[in-house]
Amino acid sequence: MKQLEEMTHERKVPIGISARHVHLSEQDLEVLFGKGAKLTPYKPLSQPGQFASVECVDIITSRGMLRGVRILGPVRKETQVEISKTDCYTLGIDAPVRASGDIEGTPGAILRGPEGILQIPKGVIIPDRHIHMTPEDAAQYGVKNGDRVHVLVEGERGGILDRVLIRVSETSRLDFHVDTDDANAFDLHQGQWVRIFKSNPYEK
Repeated sequence: MKQLEEMTHERKVPIGISARHVHLSEQDLEVLFGKGAKLTPYKPLSQPGQFASVECVDIITSRGMLRGVRILGPVRKETQVEISKTDCYTLGIDAPVRASGDIEGTPGAILRGPEGILQIPKGVIIPDRHIHMTPEDAAQYGVKNGDRVHVLVEGERGGILDRVLIRVSETSRLDFHVDTDDANAFDLHQGQWVRIFKSNPYEK
């Protein structure tokens, strides 16, 4: 087993737990909330310029519903719904694990807002585990955009999260995004720090 004492502070990243949410295009926002509708910021998110909005929608399928799912802003080019595997059971759909924006071939759903109902033909995904970082962070950690790394969680319910996607951007802030299923399984908490490795630290 590799010596865990070799882990350095420079390879730590904070956790951001991402609950189910919706990203809307400007056109779809107006369908659901009325002509000229704008998102109302509720609270800022970890990534610069992004926010949870006051506005929420219901996600509906022929087999289930999720009520009051929050919309994240600002608006995007395409509408996208990000849920957990547990949410898939509630909705009765089989959403794939995808990186944000990769929605071709994904299932759709009905979105219901206060001013309208919208059928989206695609866009429902389980978000891939990923770490946001700047180019400076990436150089320090020895990784690049699109790499896959291992994340070590210590503690009573600790373990390894494999194949975590690295997403590098000039506008990013260092943050490891996991959904609520992963957070519950590993007993993770918002803002908790974990360590990343390019290879599995438990392999001999």
